[in-house]
Amino acid sequence: MGGFPAARTAPLRGGPVLRWGILAPGRIAKQWASAVARHTDQRIVAVASRDPQRARAFAEAFGARVAGSYTALLEDPEVDAVYVASTNELHREHALAVIAAGKHVLVEKPIGCSAAEAREVAAAARAAGVFAMEAMWTRFLPQTDVLLQLVADGVLGEIAIVEAEFCAPFDRERNARVFAPTIGGGALLDIGVYPLSFGRFLLGPSDSFLVTGTTTRPEGVDARTVIVQEYASGARAIATTALDASASQLARVIGDGASIEFSEPFFMAGAFDLVTGAERRRYADPNGIRGHAGLCYQATAVAAHIAAGRTEAPERPLDESIAVLEIIDEARRRIGAIAPA
Repeated sequence: MGGFPAARTAPLRGGPVLRWGILAPGRIAKQWASAVARHTDQRIVAVASRDPQRARAFAEAFGARVAGSYTALLEDPEVDAVYVASTNELHREHALAVIAAGKHVLVEKPIGCSAAEAREVAAAARAAGVFAMEAMWTRFLPQTDVLLQLVADGVLGEIAIVEAEFCAPFDRERNARVFAPTIGGGALLDIGVYPLSFGRFLLGPSDSFLVTGTTTRPEGVDARTVIVQEYASGARAIATTALDASASQLARVIGDGASIEFSEPFFMAGAFDLVTGAERRRYADPNGIRGHAGLCYQATAVAAHIAAGRTEAPERPLDESIAVLEIIDEARRRIGAIAPA
C-alpha cells in the first residue's frame, strides 16, 4: 500500500465509548453488533425486540440485558445511544421515539422511506439537541476516506465518471418485504442508496439527474433503476440498482489521469486498485477487516462525534441523507413506481 495516504478514521480502540441499546435485533443488527463487539471498545448493554425469544438470544450472544419493551429500552438511564435496526417503514417512528427519549440515535439506512420522513427526523433531533445519523457505513470505511483523499490530491486528475452498482436477486417468498409497496419496498430504498451516495461522496450534490427504470408486476415497486447525476464540470455519477438481477456490487472512479477499480463490493470493508496506465496498486483495509465487519467503523465515529459535542456527523450530515431521498422520491415518480404509504 506504499504511497497511499493514511485513513482519517476514528480509532477502533482507545477512544470514546458509548453504551449502546439495540432496537429490533434482526439480521442487520446481528451483523452490526458482531462487528462492534469484535473490533471496538463500544459496549452493547441492552436490547429490545417484539419477539422475547429473539431478544434473549441476542442478549446472550453479546452480553447485554433484555429490555422488556421498546419503552423500557428508551427509558434505561444506562443507555447512551440507540441503534435502530427495524424494517424500513419503521425507521421514522422508532428514530422519533429515541429522540423523544433524549437519546442519541443511529438509524439503519434509509433514515426514512421518503425525504419528508427524513426531514421530520432531522428536525426532531435538532430541536432535541441529540446526535442523529443515518447508518451509511460505507462513508466511514478507511478505503472511502483514502479514496476521497486521492481525489482531493488530484491523483486521479479531473473526475469524468463515477460508476457504482448494487444489484441482487431477491426472492419474492423469502424477501416479501422488498416487494411490498406500503412498507418501504423497492430496490432504491433497500440497496440503491449505496451507489447513489457513493457518487455524492466523490462529486458532491449534482446539478441535475436523469432516470430510467422499471417496476415490478404486480406490486409496482421500483425494480431496476439507473440514475445519472450530472455536474457542471461534465462529470457524471451513474448509479445502477435492481432487485431482480444477478448480484453485482462493483464500482469505478474514472479520472483523466488514473482510475480506481473495486473488484469486490464497494460498500463493504475491503480493497480497491489504483490504476495508472499499466501500473496497478492495491489499497486494502489497514486493520485486515473485510465485508460486514466494517460496520464497526461507524460506531466508533459516532462515539467520537458525540464526545466532541457534535449532533451530526460531517461525513454524513442529515441534509445529505435527505438529499439522497429527494432523488429517490423523484426517481420513483418518474418511473411510475408506487411510493411507500
